[in-house]
Amino acid sequence: MDLNNLANSLHPLERKILPFLGKYKKQRDLEEKSGLQEIEISRALQWLENKQVIKVSKNSIEIVEIGNNGEKYLKTGLPEKQFLKVIENKPLSLQEIKVKTGLSDQELSISLGALKSKSAIILDKQIKITETGKKLLNSLFPEEVFLRKLPIDKEKLNNEDKRCLELLLKRKEIVYVLAKKDVNIELTDIGKKLAGMKISENLIDNVTTDLIKNQEWKNKTFRRYDVEVSVPKIYPGKRHFINEAKNYARKVWLDMGFKEMTGPIINTSFWNFDSLFVPQDHPAREMQDTFFIKGDGKLPEKDFLEKVKKQHESSWKYKWSELEAKKLVLRTHTTVLSARTLARLKKEELPTKYFAIGRNYRNETLDWSHLFEFNQSEGIVIDENANLRHLLGYLKEFFTKMGYEKVRFRPAYFPYTEPSVEIEVFLKEKNAWIELGGAGMFRPEVVKPLMGRDIPVLAWGFGLGRVVCPYFGIKDLRDFYKNDLKQLKEMKVWI
Repeated sequence: MDLNNLANSLHPLERKILPFLGKYKKQRDLEEKSGLQEIEISRALQWLENKQVIKVSKNSIEIVEIGNNGEKYLKTGLPEKQFLKVIENKPLSLQEIKVKTGLSDQELSISLGALKSKSAIILDKQIKITETGKKLLNSLFPEEVFLRKLPIDKEKLNNEDKRCLELLLKRKEIVYVLAKKDVNIELTDIGKKLAGMKISENLIDNVTTDLIKNQEWKNKTFRRYDVEVSVPKIYPGKRHFINEAKNYARKVWLDMGFKEMTGPIINTSFWNFDSLFVPQDHPAREMQDTFFIKGDGKLPEKDFLEKVKKQHESSWKYKWSELEAKKLVLRTHTTVLSARTLARLKKEELPTKYFAIGRNYRNETLDWSHLFEFNQSEGIVIDENANLRHLLGYLKEFFTKMGYEKVRFRPAYFPYTEPSVEIEVFLKEKNAWIELGGAGMFRPEVVKPLMGRDIPVLAWGFGLGRVVCPYFGIKDLRDFYKNDLKQLKEMKVWI
C-alpha cells in the first residue's frame, strides 16, 4: 500500500485523531484529549478501520454516572448534611428543619434514616445533633466522596464505593448505571508507519466558487478519494422476506389472469370440512389436528345445506349433524376459500379462475418441518373445457416463474380431488426431486352440491414456505418467524 496516497486520502477528522492514537487506546480517552465530539471520533475510527490503519475491538462496560439530584447535592450538600447544618447550634423540630432546609418529605425521611444509622442525631420532640454528627458535618460524607469520582467504571469500584453506590441507587436521581460499549483501539503496522509520517494539513476537501475564483487551489493538494476502500454495509428498509415472496407469488398469479380470493380465518366446520366432502368422523376434524373456537357459527341457507347433507349421507352412509357443522375452527387450509367461491359463482361468470395466498392453522407439534401457522397458495379453474393437461400447464408455468427449472408430476391420492397429482421440483443443490404440494380435479361430490351441477374444476394447494425455503437457504421452517434482526437485515431480496 502506498503510504503517501493513503495519507493524502485521510479525512480532516482522521488527520486530527491520528496523532492521539499512539498514546491513547480507549475512545473515552480520545474524547477527553482530542477535543472532538463523540460522533466525530466514532466516524474517524470507523474510516481508519476501513483503511486498515487501526483495529477496533468492543466490549460492554457499566459506567456509574451522576444524576440530576447528584449534581445538585454536589453544590448544596447531601440532604442529611443540610439537615445537620440547621441543628448544629440548636435542636429543632422536624417541621422547623423542613422549613429551614426546604427539603421534601422524602428527603427528610431519607436523612432521618441515614443520620440515625450513623448515630449523628438524637430523636425527640426536637432533634439534637451528637458529637459524631458534628464530626460528620465538618468532613465529607463517604457518599459525597463517591459522587466526586463520577463518572467511573463500575468494575473499578472499591468496597466502600460499592456500598455507597448501593445506598445511592435507592434514592431518586442521584446516580445511575449506564451500559456502554468500551472501544479499544490498536494501531496496525500500516497505522504505526502512518502515525510516524508528517501528514500535510494543506489539503482541499471541497471545491468552492471562491477557491476557483481566487485560484487558491494552486498552492494546495486535493485530497485523494479511494473508491475501492471497504465501507460498512448499508441495510436498506425492506419488507419481511416472507412478505416479499408472497407478493411475488401473488403477482405471478395475477399476471396469469387469475383473480384473488379472500375470506375469514375463522370458519364453520361446514365450510372448512363438510363443503369439501370431508366426513364428520374424519380424524382431521379432531382436536389433536384442528384449533376449534368457542361458540357456534351461522350455517348457509337451508336449500344449500340440504344438498351438502344429502351428498354426505348418500356417499358416507351416516347421519349428518348440523351441530357438528356449526363448530367454529381456525381454517386448516385455504381450500375453504375455493369452496366459498364455488358456492357464490353464477353461470354467466364462467369460465373463470381464482387463486389465494393466506395463513392457515393446524394443531401440529412444532419442529423443523412443521408449524402450527403457515402460508398456503390455493387455486381453482372453473371451465367446461378444462382438463388435467391444463392443470399441469398452469402449475408448471407458476413454478417456473418461482425459479424452478424442472417441474414434474406423479399420481397421488387426495380426499377431494380425482384424478390427483403431487407436484415435484428438482433442487440442484440437493441433486434431488422434492414434493411441494398436491393438485387435481375436484370430485363431483364436492362440485355438485356447491354449484348445482357437475363441471370441471381444476384445484391445487401447497405450502408457500416450502416453495421459498431453497431460495432463502432456510432448512428449518421455524426460521420464518425468528425475531432475529441480523437475519432480517442480511436476508437476500426476492428477485
